[in-house]
Amino acid sequence: MEITTFHSNRMMRRNIICSLDRSALFLLLRLSLDEALFVLSFSRWFSFVLAEIGLAANSHFPMASFSGKNSVLKATAPKFILAFLLVGCATAPRQYNFPDPASLAPRPGVPDPLVMMDGGPVQTRNEWRYQRRPELRALFQHYMYGLIPAAPADFETRVVGQYPDFLDGKATLRLISLETGPTNAPRIDLMLVAPNQRPGPAPVFLAMNFCGNHALTEDPRVPLTRNWVPNFCKGCTNNSATEASRGSQSADWPLAEIVRRGYALAAFYSGDVDPDRADVSEGLYAFLAEGDPAKNVPANRGTLAAWAWGFERCVDYLMEDPDIDAGRIAAVGHSRNGKAALLAAAFDDRIAIAFPHQAGCGGSAPSRGKTGESVKVINEHFPHWFNATFKQFNDAPERLPFDQNCLVALCAPRAVLFSAAHEDQWANPSGQFEVLQAAEGVYRLLGAPGLGVKEMPPLRQLVGNRLGYYIREGKHSMTADDWRVFMDFADKQWKR
Repeated sequence: MEITTFHSNRMMRRNIICSLDRSALFLLLRLSLDEALFVLSFSRWFSFVLAEIGLAANSHFPMASFSGKNSVLKATAPKFILAFLLVGCATAPRQYNFPDPASLAPRPGVPDPLVMMDGGPVQTRNEWRYQRRPELRALFQHYMYGLIPAAPADFETRVVGQYPDFLDGKATLRLISLETGPTNAPRIDLMLVAPNQRPGPAPVFLAMNFCGNHALTEDPRVPLTRNWVPNFCKGCTNNSATEASRGSQSADWPLAEIVRRGYALAAFYSGDVDPDRADVSEGLYAFLAEGDPAKNVPANRGTLAAWAWGFERCVDYLMEDPDIDAGRIAAVGHSRNGKAALLAAAFDDRIAIAFPHQAGCGGSAPSRGKTGESVKVINEHFPHWFNATFKQFNDAPERLPFDQNCLVALCAPRAVLFSAAHEDQWANPSGQFEVLQAAEGVYRLLGAPGLGVKEMPPLRQLVGNRLGYYIREGKHSMTADDWRVFMDFADKQWKR
C-alpha cells in the first residue's frame, strides 16, 4: 500500500515562498537566467511559484513541462516572477466590511465584473488581479456560498488498489483514499482511470458524482460507498448502497470512450465530503465544528462550498500523480455538482477548464433570471447549499452585488463551457448564454478570447473560444453524448 503525505495547498505555497530568506530570493535575482533555471529545476518549488501566480492551471503553461531548462520555463521569466513574489509577500490580505443585504441598492441588470463595489472602474490587469478579483471572491463567500474551508495542513493519500487490466487492459484503475485529518474528518474515495497507451501524462476530467464511484462501473473491485446516499440512486436501500447499484449509471459515464480519446477520469462521491442532506450535517462541517452545534447549522452550512473544497483536495492529489498532466485538469459536474465544479474552478487556479453541465440557479444561470428556478425556490428546497445570508435575497435577488457572470469571470483567462438542454428550462439555458456574454469583458482585459458569438447557436452546435456554449435537445440529464462535447471542447482548448 502506497502512502503519501501532502502539505500542498495554496496558502502553504505562499507561506513556503514568503518564508524563504529574502536574501536568498535576491540572490536568485542576481543569477543569470540559465543559472536561475538550473537552481529552480531541482524541486517542485518553481511549480509552487507558478501556481501561486496562476500560471500552473493555464493551458499555455502545462505543468508537465516544468523541468530542466525547458523553453517554456524560459518564457516565464523566472527573475520577474521572483521579483513579483517579493512584492506579493509584503502585501497583507485586504479586510472587507460589506453592508447588510437590505441596504444594498437594487441593480436590475447583472453587475459588471469590471466595476468595483465602490463604483470605481477596473481598467488594468493589475487592478483586476489585486483588487477586483479578491473582492469578488470575498463577496461570493460573504453573501452566497459561505467560506470555502481552508485546506488541511496535511493529509495522507493511500493507494488501496491498482489494476492495470481495467477495460480489457486499455486502462489502469487506481483507487485512492484521501484522508483529510483525524478519523472523524472526511475521507474521500477517489477513483482514477488512466489510459495505458499514451504519449505522456494524461489530461484528466475530475468529476463529482451523485451516487458513488461504484455506480460508474460494474467492476466489483470498486468498493460500494460507505456514506449516506439519496433514495433516487438506483439499487440503494434505506439510503445505503447495495450490490444492485453497481454500474447503475455506467451508460452515462463512457469510461472506454474517455480512455480511447486519451483522457483520464478521476471521480469522487459528493457524500464523501458532505452528504446532500438539508436536515443533517454529518460531513465536513460537522468535523470542523468540533462538537459545537452553533458552528454547524445544517440549513445554512454551505454544502456547495464544501463540495468545492472536495474538488480542491482531489486536485491536490492529481497534481502529484505522475500519470496525470497537472496542467490539464478539468472540473466536471452535472446540475448541483456542476455548481460546485464552477465554484471550485473560480477559487482554484489549478483547474484549467470548468464544465458546469446544466448547473442552473446558483451555478451557471443568473440569480436575477426570470426563467426557471429562482433564488427563493432554491433556498427553500435546498437551504443547506448556501449560507444564511443568501436567504435574505429570496425576494430581492436584484440587490446582490454580483451575479454568476462574475463567478465565470473569476475563472478568466481559463476555459469554461456551459452546456444545456432545450427542454431543461428550469436551468434557464438562455440565461446561461447571457451569463457567458456578461463575463467576456474580463477575458478581453486579460488578452483572451471570450465567447465570440452574439446569439445562441442552433441545437448541437458547439460555439465559442475560451468561453463555450452548447445546447442540445432533451431534458435535464448527463449522457454519454454530452461527454463527447466535453472532450471536443477540451481538445480545442488543449490543441489535442
